[in-house]
Amino acid sequence: MSSTIVSRILYTLALSVGSAAAADTFTPFDYPSATTTQPFGLNADGAVVGSFVDSAGATHGFLLREGHFTSIDYPGAVYTSALGINSQGDIVGCHIEDATRIPGTIGCHGYLLHQGTFTSIDVPGKFGAIAAHINDAGQIVGCAHDDDGPGGTMMNDMHGFMYSNGNYSQLSAMATMNYSVTPDGGVTLGVVTMNGTHGYLASGDAIVPFDFPFATLTNPFDIGPAGDVIVGAYIDAAKGTHGFLMRMGDSTGTLGVTGPFEFFTIDYPGSTRTVARGINPQGDIVGYYNDAAGKTHGFFMSAGRHRQD
Repeated sequence: MSSTIVSRILYTLALSVGSAAAADTFTPFDYPSATTTQPFGLNADGAVVGSFVDSAGATHGFLLREGHFTSIDYPGAVYTSALGINSQGDIVGCHIEDATRIPGTIGCHGYLLHQGTFTSIDVPGKFGAIAAHINDAGQIVGCAHDDDGPGGTMMNDMHGFMYSNGNYSQLSAMATMNYSVTPDGGVTLGVVTMNGTHGYLASGDAIVPFDFPFATLTNPFDIGPAGDVIVGAYIDAAKGTHGFLMRMGDSTGTLGVTGPFEFFTIDYPGSTRTVARGINPQGDIVGYYNDAAGKTHGFFMSAGRHRQD
């Protein structure tokens, strides 16, 4: 699929920057006995998926539903992460079968977990894939890699893809990662690594890069079902990592980029690092943060100031 850069959301349009934390309620959580807990996605019912690291250093996926945790392990894998969940409870993520590929995700293969059955998701002709998000129509987006050899790197050989109705399509020839997609499949969200790392929205052949104001790196992870709000993380000039929420008014559906745009920083209270990963139709957000000792915990942030009904 060819792509045309049609605009750039930055400082040319009306925007405001603030903090989302003041009126929002944070709830921390950890997978039992885990050394690291990282939530990545949630659905309309509040079910959360992510990954955790156990006391032996192994990484597993998890599902948190109605207060109960369930471990997710792809059969025969040495590493499993759960990245997205839709309203039907279908889960997507990635798994690694070769221990020499850890750490890193170039050796990952995507998967779909549907009604207790795993299906591997691999893009034809690519060495590996990450399935990052699944919408209620069953469309899956993520990234695939051209090279998993000694010279391969995640950033210069990855291409965003969509899997829909049994067919794969590639976003572009650029270094991209698809992280999310709207329910109708019309707009995808991800990251593009051209002259730095930037967020992008894409629809058809149009790509609109954007950045959190004054950030040195912008990485969006999820777009709300209405297509008017994005969550992710950015790095500031002091090299600090913060979560963010971006409200876009009515601009997303056609990628007309009319604004106005509102940006909110999300920082878990007292944290040294915060990443916002997923948002559901109610405006609730999940992500993870590092405490003063460097340990990573999950958080759930209920809709507050960032939600405007």
